[in-house]
Amino acid sequence: MNSTLTRTIVLDETVPACAPWSTVVRTGDQLEIIDLHGNQAVDCLLYSAADHTDRYSAQTTVAAQRNIFLTTGSVLRTDAGAALMTVVADEVGNHDTIAGACSQESNTLRYGHHTRHQHACVENFLAEALKWGLGNRDLVSNINWFMNVPVEADGTLGIVDGLSAPGKKVTLLAEMDTLVLVSNCPQINNPCNGFDPTAVRLVVTR
Repeated sequence: MNSTLTRTIVLDETVPACAPWSTVVRTGDQLEIIDLHGNQAVDCLLYSAADHTDRYSAQTTVAAQRNIFLTTGSVLRTDAGAALMTVVADEVGNHDTIAGACSQESNTLRYGHHTRHQHACVENFLAEALKWGLGNRDLVSNINWFMNVPVEADGTLGIVDGLSAPGKKVTLLAEMDTLVLVSNCPQINNPCNGFDPTAVRLVVTR
């Protein structure tokens, strides 16, 4: 007889458009990131809750899996190769971890000085990081859930319309107690959010 494991919701929060968010996901718990309205990029950083210097490494993760994109089966690793979280389910199939996070400086460089005042993911990360005693030196290359960043024929990165849709989600299993920082991306100058940032839902189950 087949049995179905019943998981209990221990946290269920909606993150408004353009806002930051954070929590510690305990070992064995699962984090669902749900794209409520579709085409919304969710920038993400991961740290060992026990030692914040032990943090997500895009380079180690990419090298270990020999793939620049994240999807089901991807193990999100630290510099030392330890597993922080594993993608155990993915309804989109392709997530970015090389394009980085938008900032006021990069907005100005890419889109012009008239964007200098616009809020960006780096500022979200910094505001949320302060709650955990982290600062600018603790920000590293991040994950961009739901963001579609193809590599063009000339080797450059494109930022194009997302592959997600309303209600699509990605599910992460915590392999250790993991601090998760999120910036619900406020970018309005490229199609990563469909030029209209929207809310997302974060659900932790045990």
